[in-house]
Amino acid sequence: MADTKREIERKYEGPPAGGDAPLPDLTSVPGVSGVIDKGVAELDATYYDTADQRLATASLTLRRRTGGDDAGWHLKLPVSEGVRDEIRAPLSDTVPEDLTALVRSRIREAELVPVVRLLSARDIRHLVDASGTLLAEVSVDRVRAERLSGGAGSAEWTEIEVELADDGDPAFLDKVEKKLRKAGIKRSASASKLAKALDDTAPRKPGKADKPGKAGKVADVSKATTKAAKPEPVDSPPRTAGDHILTYVRAQRDAIVELDPAVRRDVPDSVHRMRVATRRLRSTFRSYGKILDRTVTDPIGVELKWLAAELGVDRDQEVLTEHLTTALDDLPPDLVTGPVQARLSTWSGARRSGSRQHLIAVLDGKRYLDLLTTLDTLVAGPPLREAASKKPEKVIAKAVRKDFKKVADLVGEALELPPGSERDLAMHDARKKAKRTRYAAEAATPALADPAADLVKSMKSLQTLLGDHQDSVMVRGALRELATEAHAAGENAFTYGVLYGRAEQRAAAVEAELPGEWEAIEDKGAV
Repeated sequence: MADTKREIERKYEGPPAGGDAPLPDLTSVPGVSGVIDKGVAELDATYYDTADQRLATASLTLRRRTGGDDAGWHLKLPVSEGVRDEIRAPLSDTVPEDLTALVRSRIREAELVPVVRLLSARDIRHLVDASGTLLAEVSVDRVRAERLSGGAGSAEWTEIEVELADDGDPAFLDKVEKKLRKAGIKRSASASKLAKALDDTAPRKPGKADKPGKAGKVADVSKATTKAAKPEPVDSPPRTAGDHILTYVRAQRDAIVELDPAVRRDVPDSVHRMRVATRRLRSTFRSYGKILDRTVTDPIGVELKWLAAELGVDRDQEVLTEHLTTALDDLPPDLVTGPVQARLSTWSGARRSGSRQHLIAVLDGKRYLDLLTTLDTLVAGPPLREAASKKPEKVIAKAVRKDFKKVADLVGEALELPPGSERDLAMHDARKKAKRTRYAAEAATPALADPAADLVKSMKSLQTLLGDHQDSVMVRGALRELATEAHAAGENAFTYGVLYGRAEQRAAAVEAELPGEWEAIEDKGAV
């Protein structure tokens, strides 16, 4: 079974392979009382990737390594600069399915093959404090890289690696680096050994003299194919309305793909964040139909709605249970009669569909993987309409104002209705439209600056207020159901009535607050 270790480290360049790699006296680093020589470990690592290096492109590494004290399979997922989560699995002859699943959103149906072998002689030293506690591990690695696919090159180099001890203070690495820099040791230009190995062993591009003669047409076709397969450019600043919206679309596509491993690992809030990315994408397609052709994006929106629903199978029930639990905890003990907490737990558990396994099946399924491929295709060849080439200040602002007007109409309708189920539904519709307008304004912020950013804040505030009201509606529905079950079982339903009354009061408070909140938002207006 795979386990996870947070890895915080920095890499530094050493002299050419075969030369000396002297380290300065690290006992003079503040906090270090001793440097313990742990000897040399011989490491043999084979790195796996797709033939077109999809993992390397995403700064992910997957390897099978023997030697040292952590032999096995290692998958490294980037967290931030110098920080990675290392997922470990025991040694086996083939890539463990647990690890393959964690890179599924990257590789899709492609095969994982050996791409590089690294043979390292690792000279290890432990930096410890006065109590003997490990602060960091410093190693001098003499590395030989051998290309296993996509060429047959080799390379050798020496590098220094400083890895922070578990639960260590990252600021300690700054102290070590200061000492290394004074000794003339500088940071590595490569993010990882694999990145350097792929660069140093890559086949050399042919010079003019090496270009084929009669085979030139074949070479041209290969070149054209390679060009078509390149990732979409992201470095140039957005200029047109289409540029800005595509930048936002690309960011949400990336978020879905990048969050996939976290969702599979059940990282807190990961499901919610992926769900939000799907909603942002779907909202953007609908808000900016003048920029992206909706005959193309609407079918994708259907699939995004499906994915959001699958992600929310447990989430909605979890949130509702949290609301009910909090409300029950806030009641004075003398208002709690009967086995209310036990019934709530039973009720909640019965409605959780064991969807953890279901969700993993969804992420491994063809429909989800096809959706990711469709999003890739959309970003690589967007269905732009004529307005996409125009200046963003006019086209994007018009779309945001249109969404804002729809929110205004829905809020106005809700305020005209008397309290009851029709008003509840109208306020829920207004909340959904406020959310869509918020996402439209988010996409517009780089182009429209402060006016769009202010609208994001206004819509978030409105969304929160209307969300509190919708939570009350859902809580009251659940309480009616719980009270009915309790009564049928011969239990006292008094407490459910008390909770229902409190939820009703919260809804009334929101309805009383809404006119003033909306008046303030209308005064500010849209972009």
